[in-house]
Amino acid sequence: MAEVVFDEVTKVYADGTKAVDSLALDVSDGEFMVLVGPSGCGKTTALRMVAGLEEISAGVVRIGDRVVNYVPSRDRDIAMVFQSYALYPHLSVYENIAVGLKVKKMPKAEIDRRVRNAAQGLGLEPFLKRKPRALSGGQRQRVAMGRAIVREPAAFLMDEPLSNLDAKLRVQMRAEVSRLQRDLGTTTIYVTHDQIEAMTMGDRVAVMRRGELEQVADPQTLYDRPVNLFVGGFIGSPAMNMLEATVARANGSLALDVGQQRLGLDEATLASHPALRSYEGRTVILGIRPEDLEDATLEPDTPADRRLHGVVELREALGSELVVHFTVEGTQLALTEDVKELAR
Repeated sequence: MAEVVFDEVTKVYADGTKAVDSLALDVSDGEFMVLVGPSGCGKTTALRMVAGLEEISAGVVRIGDRVVNYVPSRDRDIAMVFQSYALYPHLSVYENIAVGLKVKKMPKAEIDRRVRNAAQGLGLEPFLKRKPRALSGGQRQRVAMGRAIVREPAAFLMDEPLSNLDAKLRVQMRAEVSRLQRDLGTTTIYVTHDQIEAMTMGDRVAVMRRGELEQVADPQTLYDRPVNLFVGGFIGSPAMNMLEATVARANGSLALDVGQQRLGLDEATLASHPALRSYEGRTVILGIRPEDLEDATLEPDTPADRRLHGVVELREALGSELVVHFTVEGTQLALTEDVKELAR
């Protein structure tokens, strides 16, 4: 196991495209770090620089106590799991898992021990003699995981390994990957564009956009205290509601004017957002998570200055949850309600 450090790492391609811009990120020994962001944000490029598959334009990458900028990929003591599985179709499951160990000329007994231990942990024991074509997508991904595990590397690098799976299998496999990483305790950098994957799997999550690191924190901190509008809007499903408002003074306190409507701010809100007092008369963005909004018809005692009037456009029933889409002052918003709570 080892710490992985990006020290002001930059990647610029020959055409001048800056894919990664001064990335500074420390991945602790044994940590599960997720890099998340939209397509083209630089997350896969960052991973490939650690793997030695992309040259580093500036900055330093360290794995453990070694600077690896010019160390060949095969000598970096890492194992990579790809989106495409990258299995050899003519080899059995056993042979696919063992292939890297055979290249290293490891003793047969040690190869067998490692392969069978990995197969047991991944539920692949009944399939060791099968070829990849006889496996499901989830089983193939387990084989790819097994091939990485038996190498016992200092770090795992995973590039969108679940994106080719169907939705149900993806949920199952992300739990399996998380369990394996926890059991092995191996430093892992995991790349995904799926913020739900990021939130459910990572010890910490690094949000990237346009080659830059926007915020890195544990999942709950990202959700509760995003540092900017991009992180607030990217993390969470349905996305955070955002309303343009003006900070105004009303009845000796502060309020928010949303179009023609006024929303009062209680003392608890002002205490948790003290900077609002310096924004009087200025425009701000009000961010509200869908679960923090309620249908006022179900809460008749709510004060008038704590209500916003809107027009409901769509209701989506998702079994345990109801998502209500509506507009307030021309802005589309959403709220979520627990179906069981509504039935009480």
